[in-house]
Amino acid sequence: MTMPDTERMIRVDQAGEFGATRIYAGQLAVMGNRGPDSAEIASMAEQEAGHREKFDALMARRGVRPTALQPFWSVAGYALGAATALIGPEAAMACTAAIEEEIDRHYTKQLDSLCEDGSDSELAVLIEECREDERAHRDAALAAGAERAPAYPLLSGAIRLGCRAAIRLSEKV
Repeated sequence: MTMPDTERMIRVDQAGEFGATRIYAGQLAVMGNRGPDSAEIASMAEQEAGHREKFDALMARRGVRPTALQPFWSVAGYALGAATALIGPEAAMACTAAIEEEIDRHYTKQLDSLCEDGSDSELAVLIEECREDERAHRDAALAAGAERAPAYPLLSGAIRLGCRAAIRLSEKV
């Protein structure tokens, strides 16, 4: 694997963790501590902030630039979080389930690539740690009723498509 490949991985993963913190900020701004899943969302938000800090540190150590789209992801993430929370707690959880499903796939592809090459164990360990947390977030969201959200298949599909687009854009820009 070439260095630019790992730089793209770090850039896109940091952008994703940043976006996740913004989604949860939007959800919590709408729901506060009144929603039935507010404590769960706050806990997931805290984990995402920890992931972001680790990717921020890795970017700084390796001199990797962040995506130029970060200001856009800040607004878009917050808006997505707020909008799904306005629909209701189950829609907020549907948002989490959809995004974490895509992130699980994304991280798995990255790990497969890193394991084939074997050249960046530090990055592989970080991605594996984050992937396990993301899987737990997805499972918690499903257990909290994500699939009962209004128009769940449509909502989930749209969010997953947006997530895939954000990944591709952040890898390049």
